Amino acid sequence: MAAIVQTESGRVHGSSENGLSVYRGIPYAAPPVGDLRFRVARPHSGWDDVLDCESFRPIAPQIPNEALDAMIGAAPQEQSEDCLFLNIWTPGTDDAARPVMVWIHGGAFTIGSGSEGLYNGAMLASRGDVVVVTINYRLGALGFLHLPALEESNFGMRDQVAALRWVRDNIAAFGGDPANITIFGESAGGMSVASLMGSPEATGLFHRAIPQSGAGHHGIEDVQAVEHGRMFCDHLGVNPDDAEALQAASVEDIVAAQAELEQQMLYVAMEAGKQPEMPFRPVIDGEFLTEMPIDAVRAGQADGVSALIGCLDEESKLFAAMVPTEPPNEEDAVAVMDGLHGDGQRLYDIYRAAREARGESITPYEIQTAASGDELFRVPAIRLLDAQSQHSDQTWCYLFDWKSPMLDGALGSCHALDIPFVFGTHGAASAFAGEGVAANALAELTMDTWLAFARTGDPSTGNLPWPKWDAETRQTVVLGESARIEDDFRGEEVAAWDGVL
Repeated sequence: MAAIVQTESGRVHGSSENGLSVYRGIPYAAPPVGDLRFRVARPHSGWDDVLDCESFRPIAPQIPNEALDAMIGAAPQEQSEDCLFLNIWTPGTDDAARPVMVWIHGGAFTIGSGSEGLYNGAMLASRGDVVVVTINYRLGALGFLHLPALEESNFGMRDQVAALRWVRDNIAAFGGDPANITIFGESAGGMSVASLMGSPEATGLFHRAIPQSGAGHHGIEDVQAVEHGRMFCDHLGVNPDDAEALQAASVEDIVAAQAELEQQMLYVAMEAGKQPEMPFRPVIDGEFLTEMPIDAVRAGQADGVSALIGCLDEESKLFAAMVPTEPPNEEDAVAVMDGLHGDGQRLYDIYRAAREARGESITPYEIQTAASGDELFRVPAIRLLDAQSQHSDQTWCYLFDWKSPMLDGALGSCHALDIPFVFGTHGAASAFAGEGVAANALAELTMDTWLAFARTGDPSTGNLPWPKWDAETRQTVVLGESARIEDDFRGEEVAAWDGVL
């Protein structure tokens, strides 16, 4: 058994595992149930006895994505509305004041948890002598439903804020330094990181940020969020102005209704060749967010925060594999790219010429997925880099181009492929991440890079010095079979989005 630690809410004990003390399922806020459903997280009332924190506790209610789980090997977990827990891996519950790394999971704001196997913090904590924290937060309608009748909003994002406050107030007892906290996350987790960078409610709660495949363009305006809320209520069969009916609805019906809405806005759209849209995401409500995160960051909301920002080279190939369709012809691809850009033929021609000049595939499928990935992830990352570099001289850019062996290589360097390398858990997902000497070397380099950044705000390691971000040269460190520095990587394609995003 790991040492008993006193938190502000009560004492906890965890387990001793391979030189680490591990605490799973620590409550960081009051259970958001009963009258606290659709309410901003409240402080936990505490407990008297020593709380057993040797096992993970329930995750937020959700319908898992079976196709994705099969790819990454995720296992089913217990679910409950009582889900606001965090997990800690620490080398020691002493006064060593180690850097703290807080992971915010992804999953389109409707699936995922902090207790997934790929997010095991043991390798990072041991390798870097850091404290690793992973969190749950409310998802889907329970976390992001925005309707006037509810009066409050952004429940899932404010859960993240509550978790960061808990870390600030308690992490010293777990061997961490509350003055050196890095938040990092991927996909919806990366969008969450960028939203926290843009939120006045999160000011001072972290010092470094790593948004992975998620930047500051993914907030939703108040009016549009209300419309999504009304669409959800149509699926649920309740009046959107009836807060009592929403409070009384069963969690099973809520999750089913949000799944129907997500199916409509994400997967049916992809099958029809349209750009998918997440129905639930951070809302510009005038309080948690007063403007789009990218605009808030551009104005200096995250002044002084060190930032390591990037994505993967072939992000959209994961989504294409999850919703298989016939490969597009040029006309199909141009139609999709029209929806992304407004001038699909011009965009198609730019991508085709640039890829052909580099000797890359110029099939309509390759061009369409490249453009979709840039619109969703790469160009927003560059915009965030440009914005934050005006307020922090510790702003850095990365890109992963390691390729997955899964599906005979069809996934390429796809969305989420960086996660097992960041955590050193690639061995548990070798079918997806790959294996062997090169995979091991990439995992070691990636972990060392993230750890160096968490320690000092500079991702440079002994054998890989990093250039700071410059909006003119756009120097990017590319991580894959080998590490290299590229000037204005895929600059022709990126320039095509000027004035669009």
